[in-house]
Amino acid sequence: ERTIEPTIMTNVGWDDPVMEEEIFGPILPVLTYDGLDEAISEIRSRPRPLAAYLFTDDGGVQDRMLREVSFGGGTINDAVMHVANPHLPFGGVGESGMGRYHGKAGFLAFSHQKSVLRSSTWLDPDIRYPPYTEGKLRWIKRLFGQWS
Repeated sequence: ERTIEPTIMTNVGWDDPVMEEEIFGPILPVLTYDGLDEAISEIRSRPRPLAAYLFTDDGGVQDRMLREVSFGGGTINDAVMHVANPHLPFGGVGESGMGRYHGKAGFLAFSHQKSVLRSSTWLDPDIRYPPYTEGKLRWIKRLFGQWS
């Protein structure tokens, strides 16, 4: 019996409270803008969003949004599939959240990978330390050239 009807909000401004809080419900605020430059500028002037949903067939607009706007995840011409697909990482960036969830990305996000470099105590060649002479640099390049 407790439901919230899907709601479309019009006459919404970029600074209205609904645009500053996370929305947990079937609410769609609709903002207007005069051009893509304005929309990108407004989005970039605020904390990075959890997700972005772009509806356009214009490949240039798609590429520009993906290149210039930072967000956790998103879709082009869809609004659900990036969170519904267990193979795509889902998560925020910055204030919208940290980490990635779903599939391998989720496993890695919640796993502690410990990096350890172990060196011996009996050999500490002078080549590791400055000053780096031409001779030392030649040896370093030879050594690392074998491992690359």
